[in-house]
Formats: sequence, structure tokens, C-alpha cells
Amino acid sequence: MTSTVFITGATSGFGEACARRFAEAGWSLIITGRREDRLNALAQELSAKVDVLPLAVDVRDRKAMEAAIGSLPAQFSTLTALVNNAGLALGNDPAPSCDLDDWETMVDTNIKGLLYTTRLLLPRLIAHGRGAGIVNLGSVAGSYPYPGSHVYGGTKAFVKQFSLNLRCDLQGTGVRVTDLEPGMCESEFSLVRFGGDKARYDATYAGVEPLQPQDIADTIYWILTQPAHINVNRLEVMPVNQAWAGFAVNRQK
Repeated sequence: MTSTVFITGATSGFGEACARRFAEAGWSLIITGRREDRLNALAQELSAKVDVLPLAVDVRDRKAMEAAIGSLPAQFSTLTALVNNAGLALGNDPAPSCDLDDWETMVDTNIKGLLYTTRLLLPRLIAHGRGAGIVNLGSVAGSYPYPGSHVYGGTKAFVKQFSLNLRCDLQGTGVRVTDLEPGMCESEFSLVRFGGDKARYDATYAGVEPLQPQDIADTIYWILTQPAHINVNRLEVMPVNQAWAGFAVNRQK
């Protein structure tokens, strides 16, 4: 039986790289994204290799997700894997000067969108049973605070704890759950965070050899193709150039 993976946020970055990686391995794909033109172009390209079902849907829209997943064709009724990739950071200004709409968008995407997708697909993953897997894209920001990470880091801390809790609830089903936490990675993610400011994007990676989306896609593929008795609970992946900052101290003069 052909393995099938459901990938959210497949129109760029980690999601697009994952779609290409799993297609190379012969997996059938269900890919989602808000940018229908990009999504359809990727689906058309990869359909030369494997079966691809594009779903132009926003993970934040619960009713749209319910409709899209509820109407999946019979050939996709059983799912091997879910990659909860859709997510974003918006800005990195200090909390007092942030846009509350940006905070709400991050919560709606990184938390609620992940919850909708996971809950709606759990029956299909459980139907597959042993060997099925979920990879939730967390971040090192969920463990290590830094200025400007406030809500983004908070949403990724949620992803970490939700993944661990989900493991408890899926005990005995054969479904595996992993929280994958990348560090600095060069992708459209940062361009979105900085509102399209290319100069800030370039400065972020200046003099650094960051991770690439393909690195993360390879890691996700490795996680999901481990023997069925192995669960990778939580995995941090960082570039060698990146480490943890020291404690900040505000010295009074």
C-alpha cells in the first residue's frame, strides 16, 4: 500500500521541501496552502511522480478545514503521516510596541490551525495504526527565550507541550508524535516575519551558514521512516553557528 502524507503550508519553505522529499520517495501527497497558484503549480510538477491532492485552504479556517478533510477522496481515506508545518512569526519588536493583530494571527495559525488539522485527521491516522506518525513543527524559540519572541515563542512552547500530551492520548494506537524544533533556517519564514524587508532578511543570515529547508525535510522524512516501534519525542536541530545566548542583565547606572 502506498504511503500518504498530509503536509500543511506546502507553498514555500519547509512545507514545499517536504513535498518534494516525500514525492522523491514515492509517497502520495495531500498538500495545503493559502496561495492557490503556488499550490497548484507544485501539485502539477510533483504529480508527474506521485498522486498529489492540493487543498487551497487556510488552516485557521475551521469550517473550511472540516469541509476539505471531510471530502477527501476514498484513496486518501487512510493516512500514513501528518506534517503540521503551517506557521509563522510576525515582527520581533518589543511586546509593548507590537501589533495585537500580529499576535492574534500567530496564535490562530501556530496553535489553532495545528489543533484543527490534527483533530480532524486523527481518525485517519489511527485507522492506519502502527507506523503512522505526526510531526509538529515547533522551534527552539519554544524552549529558549529571546527578545522579540514573546508570542511566537509562546506558541511554539504550546506545540512542544501539546505534542508530548498527544503522545499520552495516542498510547496503544501505534500513532507516533514528534515535536521537531529547528533553529535558524534560511527561508521565506524570515521574509514574512520582517514584512518583506529584504535588507533585514539578509542581515539575519550574514556571516552564518544557516539550516536550509531541505535539511528540515530530510529530518522529517527520517523521523517518519524510522521502524514502527521507535518514537522520536522531541528533536532540536540547529546550525553549528548558532547556540544559546547568555543571561541578559540590566545594569543600573
